[in-house]
Amino acid sequence: MTSEIKRKAEWKVILDKYSLYLFILPALLLIFVFNYVPMLGVIIAFKEYNIFAGNSPIDAIFKSETVWFDQFIRLFSNQSFLRAFRNTLIISTYKIVFLFPIPIMLAVMITDIKSMWYKKTIQTILYLPHFLSWIVVTSLFIQILGPYGIVNNWLKDLNYIGSSVAFFGNNDLFRSLIVVSAGWKEVGWNAIIYIAAIAGINPQLFEAAKIDGATKIQQIFYITIPSISSTIILLFILRIGAILDAGFDQIFNMYSYVVYDKGDILSTLVYREGLSAQEYSFGTAVGLFNSVVALIMVLGGNYMTRRYFDKGLW
Repeated sequence: MTSEIKRKAEWKVILDKYSLYLFILPALLLIFVFNYVPMLGVIIAFKEYNIFAGNSPIDAIFKSETVWFDQFIRLFSNQSFLRAFRNTLIISTYKIVFLFPIPIMLAVMITDIKSMWYKKTIQTILYLPHFLSWIVVTSLFIQILGPYGIVNNWLKDLNYIGSSVAFFGNNDLFRSLIVVSAGWKEVGWNAIIYIAAIAGINPQLFEAAKIDGATKIQQIFYITIPSISSTIILLFILRIGAILDAGFDQIFNMYSYVVYDKGDILSTLVYREGLSAQEYSFGTAVGLFNSVVALIMVLGGNYMTRRYFDKGLW
């Protein structure tokens, strides 16, 4: 009886404020059309898709031969997929381990700056790389680390090397280059959320800590970090969920066949074999596998944080 009364009360609120709910209809429609309708395309992963099998690409989906899980069997026996899967996990793990903490530390340092003009100047400088496309960022790094770039010319002038170091063509250096360039471009922008979270902390907590003789480091560890822990956990779960997204735009613009062994990831594999080679069923199977793993990681990350920290996405 209580649940029925609760449902009626909820519907009453909706009906009373129906004009406000009408505003979200366009957004819901966009989500349905561009997010849910395309999900029908996962059927291709269970087909031997032939674009000429029907009168239209959509008709061809249903008229193509159904092969059930053959694409996935092919997937897990494909050496290129296994290599790309391994590279994706390694690069994403590197980015989480080395780059995830930096925006937190950056936000703490920026919020502690007293001079407003200096703070805003630093923030602008740190945010700016985010607005550059990966094509521009790659061009900048080529000017710095390319065969005739600043670093190689400097090393040659100092007689440290006889020939140029192939930063973009060296399998041992490529992953480090990916992490460093991603950090340069995104850490400043990622710090915005933490800066906003720190700004919401009650300043009286810091004043009380100062009166008690707490140092700045103690204030950070006992007030700042615990106060923004919900934000940290939320972003960490979302980042774990995207562990199979190692950055298509970045790697696609930076890599070449020379560094496929350490740089080829799932998204570049989908592009190369799914689109360029027109292996649509294989590419869709890779994408579906990626999505399923992402869902499992989000659910698992949320479960672990709820269990051990009593905080999560839901």
